[in-house]
Amino acid sequence: MRFNTLFFDLDETVYPTSSGVWAAIRDRMQRYMIEQLGIPAEEVPALRERLYREYGTTMRGLQHERGLNTAEFLAYVHDIPLVNYLTPAPADRDALLSLPQRRFIFTNADVHHARRVLNVLNLSDCFEGIMDITMFDPHCKPQPEAFEIALKEAGSPDPTRCVLIDDLPVNLNAARQLGFFTVLISEKPPANHDFDAQISRLTELPGVLGV
Repeated sequence: MRFNTLFFDLDETVYPTSSGVWAAIRDRMQRYMIEQLGIPAEEVPALRERLYREYGTTMRGLQHERGLNTAEFLAYVHDIPLVNYLTPAPADRDALLSLPQRRFIFTNADVHHARRVLNVLNLSDCFEGIMDITMFDPHCKPQPEAFEIALKEAGSPDPTRCVLIDDLPVNLNAARQLGFFTVLISEKPPANHDFDAQISRLTELPGVLGV
């Protein structure tokens, strides 16, 4: 078996981008910045984009630059009714359970959000563990320190025998530099990014991995 460990991003990876979950989270993130941090509304989009580019996530940027209470922030932005957006996809569940490799969630969200998402999707038992943003503090994907921590938590597998499945090319690029096999989950491939394979949904993953 070429690969023995699979790391899955959470948001817009274990469920489709079209679900609207991330748009709802992004809206609450902007509301928090305006209502709780007192940032003028017209400044929020550009600030959020800059923090994301410089720190890997908006939250990490706010943590560094504004002394953010991260637990409060995470609870606020993830406080959305997931059942209004997500429904179980039995075919995705079957595809995941057909994979012989160890499977982990590797996310820049927190474990509470990850558990809620997996519960709604009926995928909780498809993963051995969850590596979340609190575990990587003060780091996050795509920083190599976050990957190092995730690998250690998974028992230190050889990165060349690991796979990252993610919707963000920047994370895949970082993983590829460490030796991971990388799978973009997206209906439209971006330009000027390197990854090893692309799928549009999880049901295609066994074919890509030769299962």
